[in-house]
Amino acid sequence: MAKRDYYEVLGVGKGATEDEIKKAYRKIAIQYHPDRNPGNKEAEEKFKEAAEAYDVLHDPKKRQQYDQFGFNAQGGGFDPFGASSMNMDDIFSMFGDIFGGHAGFGGFGGGSRRPQKHRGSDLRLKVRLSLNEISQGVTKKFKVRKDIPCSHCHGSGAEAGSSDEICQTCHGSGVITHTTQSIFGMMQTQGTCPTCGGSGHVIKDKCKHCGGSGVEKGEEVVEINIPAGVAEGMVVNVPGKGNAGHNNGINGDIQVFIEEEENDTFIRDENDLIYNLLLDFPTAALGGEVEIPTIEGTKLKIKIENGTQPGKTMRLRGKGLPAVQGYGNGRGDLVVNVSVYVPKTLSREEKEMMVHLKESDNFKGDSDTKRSIFQKFKNYFN
Repeated sequence: MAKRDYYEVLGVGKGATEDEIKKAYRKIAIQYHPDRNPGNKEAEEKFKEAAEAYDVLHDPKKRQQYDQFGFNAQGGGFDPFGASSMNMDDIFSMFGDIFGGHAGFGGFGGGSRRPQKHRGSDLRLKVRLSLNEISQGVTKKFKVRKDIPCSHCHGSGAEAGSSDEICQTCHGSGVITHTTQSIFGMMQTQGTCPTCGGSGHVIKDKCKHCGGSGVEKGEEVVEINIPAGVAEGMVVNVPGKGNAGHNNGINGDIQVFIEEEENDTFIRDENDLIYNLLLDFPTAALGGEVEIPTIEGTKLKIKIENGTQPGKTMRLRGKGLPAVQGYGNGRGDLVVNVSVYVPKTLSREEKEMMVHLKESDNFKGDSDTKRSIFQKFKNYFN
């Protein structure tokens, strides 16, 4: 699903207050909550979309970056706010701010938080891409060392035949409540249970191979699809391919940082490509057809008008790089900058020809051309 403007998602204006944003999100969260829409994928996507929008707009720093740069905040990152990598547990953890500390759906008031599954940590990779790979998109394979489910207990953390027990500290809720006296009266806060780590249960007989964690060190070959149009500094998030979560928990993600190789033929300017075309003098004077390369590796014929001057620019629409899906439309252009080659050495016959041509008025330049050159120099030194 293509990204929509966060204000549009929540149905509020750009000048909306924090309270208005919170109320708008609460309304959408109730409407599309999974407990009200079991098995409805469209409702689940809208539920996640609203959570992503709220995650950015309720945070003053993120909101300021989004207002200024849109989805290109933080240097043009592919997932600039890390919001699209949110899972359902992340979303429910925000409900304390929206629904008074309760993540359960039943009225958003009387339930307890859902026990939390352990989430594995994220991994970071760097990938260097050629301009050709960027233009088409590419699939890369990596051999990644990471936490994988324990081969002995298959990730459960328990010895065969051992059963789980309800955590006696939190009584299965995964959270504990602290009550403290403050100048404002009695204050209650909730936190993750230190005994079970938020899972709500404890293992009676821990796996001897992994010590009850449910994970061990291993390797996995991971295929990562890099979309076309990415740029230096962007981050592609690959959900679920990071370290395994303890005790059959949720896998972390892999964050792929994009690096771009220099290209000998083209210069990149966002989605435009710049090609410097060096013409020989006769072609610049007489005109004709020349071939130029494209990023796809093919050749493209372009027409050169007679009397083409050095510094002329030609723009070939749609021959540049594609926009990253969800962050723009169409393709950039191929911009051709024309230079004219002047030979450093001449034969005797060539020199005689040049001397003869030098006397021609056509080779002295008209007054308009001279004025144009003078103005360029003037602007440069000013």
